[in-house]
Formats: sequence, C-alpha cells, structure tokens
Amino acid sequence: MGAAAKDHPVEYFSASTMAAVLNYPLWRASAIGQSGFRVVMSNSTFSSVHPSFQPFVYAFCPPYKGLLATVAGMSWARAAIFFGSDVGREILLDRGYSNTTSTLVPPLIVSSSVQVVNMPLVRATVMLQNPQSSVQNIRGSLKLIYSSHGLPGLWHGTSAGILKTVPKYCSAIFVKELLEEALPHVDPSSTTKDKDA
Repeated sequence: MGAAAKDHPVEYFSASTMAAVLNYPLWRASAIGQSGFRVVMSNSTFSSVHPSFQPFVYAFCPPYKGLLATVAGMSWARAAIFFGSDVGREILLDRGYSNTTSTLVPPLIVSSSVQVVNMPLVRATVMLQNPQSSVQNIRGSLKLIYSSHGLPGLWHGTSAGILKTVPKYCSAIFVKELLEEALPHVDPSSTTKDKDA
C-alpha cells in the first residue's frame, strides 16, 4: 500500500482542483446537452457550425457562468471522495475487514454523502448553463429553484446523481487500489523515496 492518505490532504485537493478546471468545458457541454438547453450561436465566427455541434463549441466560449462555484464544488467533492475513501479503507483494514469491503464501502458512503451535500450547488450551476436564462449567478439560481420548487427542489435529481456518481467512484477507487497493489512499490533504499511515494 502507498503512503497514508491522511498525510497528503493538500495533494488530494490540488489534484482534484486541476481535474475540475480541465474538465469544466466538458462538464458544461454535458450539462447543456443533458438538460436540453437550446444553443444558438449568433457570433459570425461560429454561425456556420452545425447546430448539433454548437453546444460543444459554446461550452468552450465565455461567459463562463458559475465557473468558480462549479470548480469549487467538483474540487471538494473529488478530494473528499478520494481522501475519505483512502482514509476509510485504512480504518476498515485496521479493524479486520476484507480488502474488498475496505475498498468498496468507503467510496459508497462518501460519494453518496457528497452527492447529497453538493446537489443544490449542482442544480444551481446546471441552471446557469442555459444560454436563454437571465439568471446571472449561483445565488440567483438557488433563489429561482427555491421559489419555483421549494426546499425539496434543491435536491431534485439526487437519486439520479447518486446512481451516476457512486458506481463511477467505486470503480475508480477499486481500480486505483488494484493498480497500487500490482505496480512495483517504492524501493526503501532509494535516495528519492520521499518523492517517489
């Protein structure tokens, strides 16, 4: 097993933030496509783009409404899932649970919890991606969701989010653990072992 997870929280958050920043345009294209938002690019540079591809082109173009909230939400969520899964695995292994249980139960619990906590932010940021919407920020999105659907509206779609997210992270953590066991470990006599771990 690699270095203890609890020794590297900054690395977990930094890696999660980098992944969120790089994936933002792809997330935006997905949010637009899955929500059925209509994208019409009137800019003469992009007006010749076929309508089927306009959501993808639009996703990479400003304005990036909700960028900071989306990246922050993705960053803490991924960091919490990977860090919490690794810490949870260490705890369960120390208590005598099997490797499979110790590997799969923590991401199941942590990713489900993160999805529930993050859902209002997810709903608000997806709503901001509608090119036809006059809502300009997260606060406005949250207010509109609340005024239209009440408090439960902030968690609308949570079950679908859990069904999408939990298997993805359980699989990712399981494969990560398999690879950590299969790949060669850091040589303890190496002069660069602290950097290699």
